Amino acid sequence: MEAPAPHNPVESGSVQIVVTSPEQMRELGRRLAKLLRAGDLVMLSGELGAGKTTLTRGLGEGLGVRGAVTSPTFVIARVHPSLGGGPPLVHVDAYRLSGGLDEMEDLDLDVSLPESVVVVEWGEGKVEELTEDRLQVVIHRAVGDTTDEVRQMTITGVGERWASADLSVLAA
Repeated sequence: MEAPAPHNPVESGSVQIVVTSPEQMRELGRRLAKLLRAGDLVMLSGELGAGKTTLTRGLGEGLGVRGAVTSPTFVIARVHPSLGGGPPLVHVDAYRLSGGLDEMEDLDLDVSLPESVVVVEWGEGKVEELTEDRLQVVIHRAVGDTTDEVRQMTITGVGERWASADLSVLAA
């Protein structure tokens, strides 16, 4: 009898979005928050200064969480409890973490994930093993031109959780 092939999550759908200002990035975060629920993992990728924390700030506003959402670069992770009955926001910056999931385990994200929305900046190659279902957000910006606010974004749902999600509502 042949062993079953390992299950590899598949991309469920994606949307391309152009953002031209920090306020538009925050607004996109607020719209994205409406799609999120406890147990969701959002991975943010992009160059330094691309807008990952600005997007997360909008997510926090949309989720109605306590505390100012700022970059957790030096503390690695911040938990923002809900002010209303929704899930808390766990905001992680994995930039300074060199290891994969082993190093991330110290943060107990696997424990937090079921009841929280977990957003990981620089998580690619580090947190995919937490869950087969995740939202991957890739932000591209012009490198070297700090005055250009235009961001090209690709938001991709991975796994069964996102199979029926209409990500096109984010482009509104």
